[in-house]
Amino acid sequence: MKKLFFLLGIFITSNLSAQTDIRLYSIIDAVSAQRLENDIRTLVNFGTRNTFSDTISKTRGIGAARRWIKAEFDKIDNNCNNCLEVFYQKDLVTPKDGNRVPKEAYVVNVVAVQKGTKYPNRYIIMTGDIDSRNSDTMDYTNDAPGANDNASGMAGTIEAARVLSKYQFENSIVYLGLSGEEQGLFGGKGFAEYAKKNNWEIIGVLNNDMIGNIEGVDGVIDNRTFRIFSEPTPVTETEKERNQRRFYGGEVDGISRQLARYIHKTVSTYMPEMNPMMVYRLDRFGRGGHHRPFNDLGYAGVRIMEAHENYNRQHQNNRVENGIKYGDVIEGVNFEYAKKLTAVNAIVLAGLGWSPQEPKNVTIGGVVEPNTKLKWDKVADDSVIGYKIYWRLTTSPQWEFSRFVGNTDNFELKGVVIDNYYFGVASVHQNGQESVVVFPSAVMRSTGK
Repeated sequence: MKKLFFLLGIFITSNLSAQTDIRLYSIIDAVSAQRLENDIRTLVNFGTRNTFSDTISKTRGIGAARRWIKAEFDKIDNNCNNCLEVFYQKDLVTPKDGNRVPKEAYVVNVVAVQKGTKYPNRYIIMTGDIDSRNSDTMDYTNDAPGANDNASGMAGTIEAARVLSKYQFENSIVYLGLSGEEQGLFGGKGFAEYAKKNNWEIIGVLNNDMIGNIEGVDGVIDNRTFRIFSEPTPVTETEKERNQRRFYGGEVDGISRQLARYIHKTVSTYMPEMNPMMVYRLDRFGRGGHHRPFNDLGYAGVRIMEAHENYNRQHQNNRVENGIKYGDVIEGVNFEYAKKLTAVNAIVLAGLGWSPQEPKNVTIGGVVEPNTKLKWDKVADDSVIGYKIYWRLTTSPQWEFSRFVGNTDNFELKGVVIDNYYFGVASVHQNGQESVVVFPSAVMRSTGK
């Protein structure tokens, strides 16, 4: 008889993982549009959150904003019996650091860490930007409400902390408010370096930048589609790895792209009413976001954002010209849409928080053979019930086929020719969650020519 598991509403057989985890539906339902609206309005009411704005006032400027964010994290910590470690992380910047730095100042990030119960040094990070700007990024005195860019992402990060703090996860989750984005991605750079210095193992970074607008400057109104930006391969890869791709493929299978696929699959499973749109690019054309500094250090990271931007509401002074309203004001935010994208983040954070470690040293073989062979290093964790092999046509954006192969460290896919597909392997937890798919990093030697 097959061994059966029944854990927290998840049914699993020994050779097939469950398709859904009912806890994720509860997480979706727990996200509140009203709380998001309240938080976005609070952030807007600080007038400006420019990184170089007032740090002393209790009601205006970046200082008041970041103290309020920390206070919200502290409230969540109190409500979850001290499940969060809340602190500031900061770095000094001067005019020598860039032409968008008008004066010396500290770039201060607000951090809330929910430690994992089994793997506290494995982290999944959700970020939102604290700072805002108007037409002139050097103007740090006049109003820059930044309702959508990026009070929406910051509010979503706080709300995700409220919801997920009611659960425990094997891996750690970080809720992160970053500063200095508009001046040159300084907050992300500082925190990525902090993580590197402290030897964090980062599963992935979800950078949320503008998750509240549904009305594009092109006139399209869409409250279901959102974009997932991801770079194809790590910028830190070696010359040997680049050369191998010419012969073995993998041009679109870097760690950030696998993270994007994980998000797409999770949303398609648990929020089928949404339309996740994978964009094969680091960010928007020629532009940047706060996941990039993490990518620069070799970490997996993506940008999650609305599908239809309204440039009249981005980086604009509040005004009316030729009958057109400009400015990033509260009226441009759709709170129900922000709720949906916050829920997207929350279920991905939860899924990865409950996920097992990835298999290591995935190796592939099958040159001039009728079958494809894969082997890997098993995860040293009794909670892992086995492994799943994924494959897809080389032109397909998503994994199309999969097979659960049990608790083994190798498998041969008979009748599947290596030349026609790309392959990957994921670990499967007894709770039904899977790791991010790992693309092979080495090739088995073949006797063929």
